[in-house]
Amino acid sequence: MSTAGFNSQNGTGTGQTYTNGPSQNPVALQQPSGVGYSVNHQPAYNQMQAKVLAPPGPALYPSGPYQPVPPGPQVGSYPPAPAQPLLPRPQIGVLPSHTPPQSASPGPGPWPAQATPPAQATPPPPAVTSTGYYTGPPAWQYAAPRGPAPNHVNPAAAAPPLMSHSSTQPPGPGAPPTSIHGYTQLGSAPPPMNPLPPHTYQPNRPAYGPPPTMKPTAPPAGPPGTTGTPPPPKADAQCWGAASSARPPAEPDTQEGDVECPGDVAGNGPQAPNSYNHVDNRMAGAAPPGPPGRHLGHYPSLPPGYQNTSAPPPSSLHPALQAATQPYTQGPLPYQQPGGPGPSPGPAPAQLSPSMAAMSLQSSTPEALRVVNLLQERNLLPPAPVPAPTPCLTQDLQKLNCSPEVFRCTLTSIPQTQSVLNKAKLPLGLLLHPFKDLSQLPVVTSSTIVRCRSCRTYINPFVSFLDQRRWKCNLCYRVNDVPEEFMYNPVSRSYGEPHKRPEVQNATIEFIAPSEYMLRPPQPAVYLFVLDVSHNAVETGYLSVFCQSLLDNINALPGDSRTKVGFITFDSTIHFYNLQEGLSQPQMLIVSDIEDIFLPTPDSLLVNLNECKELVQDLLKSLPNLFEKTMETQSALGSALQAAFKLLSPTGGRMSVFQTQLPNLGVGALQSREDPNQRASAKDVQHLSPATDFYKKLALDCSGQQVAVDLFLLSAQYCDLATLGCISRYSAGSVYYYPSYHHQHNPAQVERFQRDLKRYLTRKIGFEAVMRIRCTKGLSIHTFHGNFFVRSTDLLSLPNVNPDAGFAVQMSIEENLDDMQVVSFQAALLYTSSKGERRIRVHTMCLPVVSSLSDVFAGADVQAITGLLACMAVDRSVTSSLSDARDAMTNAAIDSLSSYRQSALTIQQPGLLAPACLRLFPLYILALLKQKAFRTGTSTRLDERVFAMYQLKYQPLAFAMLMIHPALYRLDDLSDEGALNIGEQTIPQPRVLQLSVEKLSREGAFLLDAGLVMYLWIGRNCHQNFLSQVLGVSSYAAVPEKLYLLPELDTAESQRTRAFVSWLRDQRPFFPSLHIIRDESQLKPHFLQNMIEDRTESALSYYEFLLHLQQQISK
Repeated sequence: MSTAGFNSQNGTGTGQTYTNGPSQNPVALQQPSGVGYSVNHQPAYNQMQAKVLAPPGPALYPSGPYQPVPPGPQVGSYPPAPAQPLLPRPQIGVLPSHTPPQSASPGPGPWPAQATPPAQATPPPPAVTSTGYYTGPPAWQYAAPRGPAPNHVNPAAAAPPLMSHSSTQPPGPGAPPTSIHGYTQLGSAPPPMNPLPPHTYQPNRPAYGPPPTMKPTAPPAGPPGTTGTPPPPKADAQCWGAASSARPPAEPDTQEGDVECPGDVAGNGPQAPNSYNHVDNRMAGAAPPGPPGRHLGHYPSLPPGYQNTSAPPPSSLHPALQAATQPYTQGPLPYQQPGGPGPSPGPAPAQLSPSMAAMSLQSSTPEALRVVNLLQERNLLPPAPVPAPTPCLTQDLQKLNCSPEVFRCTLTSIPQTQSVLNKAKLPLGLLLHPFKDLSQLPVVTSSTIVRCRSCRTYINPFVSFLDQRRWKCNLCYRVNDVPEEFMYNPVSRSYGEPHKRPEVQNATIEFIAPSEYMLRPPQPAVYLFVLDVSHNAVETGYLSVFCQSLLDNINALPGDSRTKVGFITFDSTIHFYNLQEGLSQPQMLIVSDIEDIFLPTPDSLLVNLNECKELVQDLLKSLPNLFEKTMETQSALGSALQAAFKLLSPTGGRMSVFQTQLPNLGVGALQSREDPNQRASAKDVQHLSPATDFYKKLALDCSGQQVAVDLFLLSAQYCDLATLGCISRYSAGSVYYYPSYHHQHNPAQVERFQRDLKRYLTRKIGFEAVMRIRCTKGLSIHTFHGNFFVRSTDLLSLPNVNPDAGFAVQMSIEENLDDMQVVSFQAALLYTSSKGERRIRVHTMCLPVVSSLSDVFAGADVQAITGLLACMAVDRSVTSSLSDARDAMTNAAIDSLSSYRQSALTIQQPGLLAPACLRLFPLYILALLKQKAFRTGTSTRLDERVFAMYQLKYQPLAFAMLMIHPALYRLDDLSDEGALNIGEQTIPQPRVLQLSVEKLSREGAFLLDAGLVMYLWIGRNCHQNFLSQVLGVSSYAAVPEKLYLLPELDTAESQRTRAFVSWLRDQRPFFPSLHIIRDESQLKPHFLQNMIEDRTESALSYYEFLLHLQQQISK
């Protein structure tokens, strides 16, 4: 595709706002009356719907009061809360315009102003304004998606006008029926679902109106029972590059231009000889007695014969991370009727047994729906982590489901209709960690990758085999033929059992892609390092740390014999380094014309690492001394990035940029936008959006040439991360931030930089990647969160993919799921490994469909909901305002608990009531309001706030939750009781404490783990034994002011403490710095800011926040 075409697709060169998403389809833009739509100024984010005060009617949030609730009894242990003035929900003038499904990515433009209430002597409660997440159709969207193409629909077809759901809409196809023999007779219908008792809803509360949706184009396949087969789709010619260029297509067809080139349809075309040598040897061996626990970085393969499983071993995970890593196979079915029908032994694991229909979810109250009065139960934080909810599936399906470490849904029971979802007031979305390090990953090489001929879904454990020769897709219900090659099982080495193949026994699997998935040879691993060498950079001392780290790890860089490396340094000029083989030493080439940058010797600046390793090592040894006495203070970062882009464009690769100051010369030059005097006083924080679109445009150019940019920012000054971060955000890169970095004054940051850099240089990497998420017919995806570029409505462009990157998506229900018992989601990631192999990693998750609101609440995953809300709030902060995002988060808690009280509770009770599965929701919302990204009234540097926002959108859920709600432990009384034994080490397991100063003691020592940083607070009267045996000091006064290392002492107490801290650090891919602080330390305010349950000058305590929620719900 031409450059002009690519730029036109992404909005450059036309003078309009630079949007990140598909081009406008005029046919689908028939807007509702009264909704303005501006072509020239559309927000780059999908804005959250505002709550509009209007007469109750369809599709509007009811403006009437909530049903009054009798006041609950006060608990003596809480202090009486001061009377708080209730702020009304002000009107918002116009509903947000309908915007196309886009990447959740900010763009420049004016944001609506927000009125600021008058200052008050006491901290005001969070204003319940008209800024909820879920008013107006459809719920839980920034704006109603303008016809997102469902996963099975070709978006190239002209879309009809937006239409509301009709009650006469024909039901979708039913779940695949099964017989007692494990195969289904064509035309047979599944048994009917047990009718569920209807719920009595509150009077005078109009239901949420149905969302405006596009009637999706009918898939080419006939009804599920038909056997007719349409001609196979044409072979893909645009999967990840053009035939003669690295540039990817901008608008691949949803049917054929897939995230993964389909190649030959199964059963057609030339067949290469089978090669099963890549089937993982752990699969081919004898089956272990049971699936091991799914620890971090560990995913069990599931060969046949796992019917009798033994209990998994005790988890060796960080307690705050175990919530995201509990296996689905643990525990009984949460909602199954006692003594009711168990899993059917007859059907094969891949069969969707209709015995699920016989499960009654109403027979008894499950633990997830136990009513909790939040105002009376104080100690809600469990000593053990909250596990991911177990979906209510048969045991066979639960055993095969995808690990929650990799794939997690905010609701583990999917509502049948959008209206039920609207009533629940909970967000529907997915959280993914698709390239996670896995210790066990089935890898299959086959000449034919079996996929649905209609929607291109990969065969997976949740498809149905009608007989040995036909299988039914679990996403679009198309009947497909089983190719001859698939009849052979490489694990058992038997023929005629396609349902026992590894692809149908593992929800996570990786394919070695055959040649049809490539249009050019896979690119080599290419690494280009762009280094700031200005005076400011030399003063920080980072250059010597970088050079030494790369020297130490140069042989561990992922790659093969084709690996290339290159170096560019810059200050006010750009310096290239000729490393051509045959030179006696590296040559520096200086380009001073930064306005018209060019490459002096294009062929010798990126060199083969194996052939030129000695020259590379010589350069790394001399670089720190080369600029030791420089007095150049200017920084031409923009020009350096342009030069690096020109150098990498022919091949693609990874660009690692190290910057220490605000760019102030040439293209991309910036000016300081931070006013230190406004850090704490302003109600709304300014300058969260980019100052220029230069870096975003360059990032999209990089993405088009398969180049990702990773940014390392090491500075004590303002660097405008909101602008610079765009270079990584839209090119699927990463951002690392080290505030106040200095090699002498801040040794803790130096250690963190060293550890992070080692992980960064040696971790696995995928090049020229694309990812697509598919879902069952009736569901659609409308908003993505993470670092990427949306190439088409549902195709994410990832020039690089790394194992530490997380993603999130928001979903809506476009068609009723009445006749479906389960729905499935599948994420497919196509990438080139560092060894030059084209691979496809596929994750598939299956969840039940429910009709009652109680069942929706029972399946709520409170941590996943919090993680998705955090992503949505970051977008809201940029597109609207910080106060708008804070109000919307508060409203999220108010509306979900109000909906639960009005629509799910059968017996009304006084108090602030929540189901047990959501008992931590208000606490997590308060934690978000006090998190560095969203807090107000506290002096927070603008770059640190923006970095916190980046982390919330980029980190996988397990690590993001630590940054939202830190973990507090007492360390001065560690014992071996309940400890983990890993190898020869014993790891103590202290209980997690509430984040309140009342849990602290001057006689103790307490560790606060906040994800990127840890604080070990030493009480003034701390036991002498701990001081001497762990810290090696004689008294409290002898504890050094700046201590960041635990001394290695030969005592049991020291070994226990160091083992626990090291174990916490080992659970995450980044290195948290440790600060050991005394009661009067300068860092104590940072430590106390994490005491979320306590009141501060500008924020409510947890109890006050609960009272505020109750007041709003009782209106």
